[in-house]
Amino acid sequence: MRLTTTFILTIFSLTVFGQKIKEMTPTLGYLVDRSLEGEIEFLKKQAKCEFIWRRAMQIGREKLSAEDKEILDNCDATYENYWDVLEQGCSWYCGGGLDTISATSSLKPMNDIDYSPKNIHDLSYKTAWIEGVPGDGIGESITYHFPPHNPRITEIIVVNGYVKSPQAWRNNSRVKKLKMYVDNQAFAILNLEDSRQEQHFKFEPLGHRDRQDWGTFEKKPWWTIKFEILEVYKGDKYEDTAITEIYFDGIDVH
Repeated sequence: MRLTTTFILTIFSLTVFGQKIKEMTPTLGYLVDRSLEGEIEFLKKQAKCEFIWRRAMQIGREKLSAEDKEILDNCDATYENYWDVLEQGCSWYCGGGLDTISATSSLKPMNDIDYSPKNIHDLSYKTAWIEGVPGDGIGESITYHFPPHNPRITEIIVVNGYVKSPQAWRNNSRVKKLKMYVDNQAFAILNLEDSRQEQHFKFEPLGHRDRQDWGTFEKKPWWTIKFEILEVYKGDKYEDTAITEIYFDGIDVH
């Protein structure tokens, strides 16, 4: 009887008014292979580059040693912070990301480490939202609230699990299936890989379309995207389910 009930509920969760919700598989992207040890090395290199650059400003580059010139030539200014998700420079976030975030639960801070909803959209690989209920967090959700003038979204990128270190990623549960809602209407099932790679899902533009009459446009309602945990990959040590980041790309910015 329990098996039959579970089957019925599963089928119901994948349908809306008799229509099957589309299921999507990701395109895998950047492998988040970062660690606390890597951060230390990054800071050391950054400090050395800063020192040599200042010295070059004082005495002139031509007076630097060959070794210092080589170090300066190989300094990488792609990221300001080791954990940054986005490279330096302009992106969709120059005009996007004007959202607030809420969640049904979050794990209480431990050892001064925070697991609150804001972590899922702070564009950092070091922090994560972790749900805060007993068990795997099935049914827990996180919601992004967008003002009407927020640029439209055409791509959602998920960084699954707690990727700040290989150990943290293995120890905590990761999401296997996310149910996505737009304005509280079921939109898609995102089937996530058990991977530290970024996972990309592309859509037709999400958000308010008519952007010509700004006065009328601003009076339109805020809109939402919600992600609900349906199924997880079990962690080796903890039942807590983590998502490091869900961020966006889109249009209406450039």
